[in-house]
Amino acid sequence: MNSGEILTAVLESGETIEYIFDANAPRGGMKHTFFTPDRKYVVQFFNNPRDAHNIAMQDRIRTIVGIYNPTRSEADGGALGNTEKTADYFRNRFCWPVGIVKSPEFGIVCPTYPQNFFFGDGASTVLNLKGKDKKSNWFTGRNRRFLDNAELGDFRTMLKAATSLVRGIRRMHQAGLAHSDLSYNNVLIDPKSGSAVIIDIDSLVVPNKYAPEVCGTTGYIAPEVLATLEYNYDDSRRALPCVQTDLHALPVLIYEYLFLRHPLIGPKIYSTESAEKDDFLAMGPMATFIENPKDTSNRPPDLNVTIQSLSRGLESLFIRAFVDGLHNPSERPAAMEWERELLRAWDRLTPCANPRCEKKWFILRDENNPVCPFCKTRAADKIIRLGFKSEMRGKKGVFREKSEVMVYNNIPLFDWHVLANVHNDEKASTDMRAYVCRYNGMWLLVNNGIEGMTSPTGRLVPKGSAVELKDGTVFRMTNRENGLLCEVQIS
Repeated sequence: MNSGEILTAVLESGETIEYIFDANAPRGGMKHTFFTPDRKYVVQFFNNPRDAHNIAMQDRIRTIVGIYNPTRSEADGGALGNTEKTADYFRNRFCWPVGIVKSPEFGIVCPTYPQNFFFGDGASTVLNLKGKDKKSNWFTGRNRRFLDNAELGDFRTMLKAATSLVRGIRRMHQAGLAHSDLSYNNVLIDPKSGSAVIIDIDSLVVPNKYAPEVCGTTGYIAPEVLATLEYNYDDSRRALPCVQTDLHALPVLIYEYLFLRHPLIGPKIYSTESAEKDDFLAMGPMATFIENPKDTSNRPPDLNVTIQSLSRGLESLFIRAFVDGLHNPSERPAAMEWERELLRAWDRLTPCANPRCEKKWFILRDENNPVCPFCKTRAADKIIRLGFKSEMRGKKGVFREKSEVMVYNNIPLFDWHVLANVHNDEKASTDMRAYVCRYNGMWLLVNNGIEGMTSPTGRLVPKGSAVELKDGTVFRMTNRENGLLCEVQIS
């Protein structure tokens, strides 16, 4: 066969797909890849023929493409409870296999990564990056300084990418799946748009059914896995990749996105015997969080921005992940907890008043001290907080806190800011229901599409009209059942 020749693969479904043979096809650890002529899909075959003929491997992939697949609706043979809407949502968060090749040999078909996950022209003035995929270490490692500023995004887009990643992992874990090799290699990010996509799905771990095939990637392997590599695979003392080891790699990635540094790589020397042993101890049995409040032995001297610059919820989760849970896997926060706190942090985002601030946004932790932790610029505007409260069931007129939002000009509000029974997840609509803007010196909440919004005096606020935000103002986002109460605080 010659490079450029178009070949045909037969799928187990009976369909066929064409691909372009390439003698120098990209090769990963387990598979090599050929593109379809329109480059919308890739056809992948195993490097080792034994893997292709492995019955357990084939069964794993059929299950992953079928009943564990969050990118297909249940009606279409995908994950249980999945609707077409949620399936469509997760197609943008995973590069999930869509078909199984039976001829010319066993293989898989996957969608090509969306174009924004590849570097284009001008991505680097030093490195030849054009056409390469955007592995996250390009943005969080030393090579970041060689990238064009347009590629780097800002703090808000990196927080958004972290949230996108966490939501995908939460969905996998809900299905009982573990990735087993969660790392910069297998998560692509686009800081410009704040998007992330999880790749290399075909080796997922299904507890008690499909065992892990890899241990992970250096820097992301859970300490207990690294510390027990010397034991035989079937030795009960050996720790293997699972959901709990994902819950170590996940906060490592989140921490890197938010701080552009690794949470365990600090100045501490663990062994002078050899660099290999020092690395083993630093990432394995003696690993120490660089921000451990009780053990500062691995703390760099120049940590100006720390987890205390984030929301209190995120700070608490990082302590649980890298102090309490670093060597005690059962203490690690679940992906759902990370998702909840990242979303709460998102609602506390505030634009920096310094136009030259590289990060542009920060999480407003303390309304009484509104200072950007990155450039130390104090907020120039009033700090406006919208507190959303839901009525307690069976206790008419008694409300409890549901969520909050720190206001900035043109901030959008959605259904989860209007109704108590709607949550910011893959099921919710992303249609903007209201927004806040500054107009003639006033701050206004404009009704963009809510039925039954009422003013502080109880009158209806039609679509296109607004409520002025004053300190102490209380009004209903909607008078419908489950409508939230909005309370305004200005400091």
